[in-house]
Amino acid sequence: MDDRLTLAVHDLEVQVLTGIYSEETHLPQPLRISIDVELDCPARFEPDTPLGASKNYLDLKHAATTALPVGVHFTLIEGVADHITETLFLQDRRVARVQVKIVKLAIAEAGESIGMTLVRHRS
Repeated sequence: MDDRLTLAVHDLEVQVLTGIYSEETHLPQPLRISIDVELDCPARFEPDTPLGASKNYLDLKHAATTALPVGVHFTLIEGVADHITETLFLQDRRVARVQVKIVKLAIAEAGESIGMTLVRHRS
């Protein structure tokens, strides 16, 4: 079995144009986005191992925030997740698997988490 490294950025709150109902289509709505990225990794991480042996966590944050196209309406949050996944695959060839969980904050009534999780593997 190959060793893998999982990097995580969880609970980013991002305003995104998404939704299918008329009240959702003209204003951004808050989404809570969590990302897990699986990478190939070296046999060991020594104390002086450079950042290039891993991946900058800010790359994950960027994929879920500033890399989302401004003014683009995503009908489904699944489309948002796919865009994040593709951004991460394009950023780094070592990314083998991406999991994106999105919770739609605006529709929660009693603190529940309503959303979806998308998992993609590099083909």
